Amino acid sequence: MPDPYEEQILRWQAARDRTLRRPDGWLSLAGLFWLPEGRSRVGSDPAGEVVLPSGPPTVGEIEIRDGRARFRADDGGSVLLNGEPIREVALEADRRGDPTPLTVGSVILHLIEREGQLAIRVRDPDAPALRSFAGMDYFPIDPLWRIETTFEPYDPPRSGVAPNVMGTGETYDVPGALVFEVEGHRYRLEAFREPGEKDLFMVFGDRTNGAETYGGGRYLYTKPPKSTGRVVLDFNRAYNPPCVFTPFATCVLPLPENRLPIRIGAGEKAYRPTSAPVRSST
Repeated sequence: MPDPYEEQILRWQAARDRTLRRPDGWLSLAGLFWLPEGRSRVGSDPAGEVVLPSGPPTVGEIEIRDGRARFRADDGGSVLLNGEPIREVALEADRRGDPTPLTVGSVILHLIEREGQLAIRVRDPDAPALRSFAGMDYFPIDPLWRIETTFEPYDPPRSGVAPNVMGTGETYDVPGALVFEVEGHRYRLEAFREPGEKDLFMVFGDRTNGAETYGGGRYLYTKPPKSTGRVVLDFNRAYNPPCVFTPFATCVLPLPENRLPIRIGAGEKAYRPTSAPVRSST
């Protein structure tokens, strides 16, 4: 029988599996299309600017003006918002709150914003990566990788630009760093805080990257510091960034100072897809 801690991590792994298998999860991504100023056609026609994996050749257009996006549908009622046909709607991006979800048949599309740039992200519940997903592989659960750390706050809090897979960067609040020891050696991880969130977000690399784990590092969330300044960092909950599963994610990568010179044999291992990759973006 697993002990209580092992059961806790097994429940977390099961929840992670359910999340990945959702029809609107990362494995369902079928396209990412950056939008220029002006009008972009939307539909399954490969000559359009936003290409859907199925549906009519054209379903409407998105117009970008002064950093705002508006969708106008063609005749035919093929585009739905919350189950109802629409003619025209302003699109909210993910960084401004809940993105506006448009559906064309089973395909879902919504607006994302990254450092002021707007794009349409497309999800397909019938995506090959989702249909072929066989689950994740994990290192053995080891309570020694559940580490109590000291949170060292920055006063005032800082901001930092983390690299990403697009070769640009994303700006995060950096409220402080987590300091901990492994086998008598002291290490430090810069902690991010995402907009509207209280938990700390770690993007880290270690010496398993590229062989046992994804070369671009892994992600880990933890609760905010207690009044004592202590934070529990549980590497058994470390997981792969979305870009492991799809070329249509905008994953942030570790800061140079967050690439640890040790092997962390805990959490998710590298993902090994069992079939051909998802469609590439145009």
